[in-house]
Amino acid sequence: MAEGAQHGGELIAVEVAYARPDVQVILPVQVPRGATVADALHESRIGERFPEIDLEQSKVGIFGKLTRMDTELQPRDRVEIYRPLIADPKEVRRQRAAQGKPTKKGGASAGESD
Repeated sequence: MAEGAQHGGELIAVEVAYARPDVQVILPVQVPRGATVADALHESRIGERFPEIDLEQSKVGIFGKLTRMDTELQPRDRVEIYRPLIADPKEVRRQRAAQGKPTKKGGASAGESD
């Protein structure tokens, strides 16, 4: 546990989330009050279940907002591990435009109405 985590103190419930195209997991974890994002990731043993995750290099967040490994967790926080993008979203849009394909906004194709 990190320096901020107190051993034997009150435990708080948090979640660790990770998603691939083929599988999504949310692992409930109990950590001591004062535990960090890194502590929750260690406690979840997510690296054993998904060995492709490089916790030293992966970006992490809490409820969709990027954060650091040393961020102290609050009860019911959801720690998320982000995979690197395989394609630049701007480049994908440029390629679609060059091919004359409509851009999707909100799940509807261009020209569709409610």
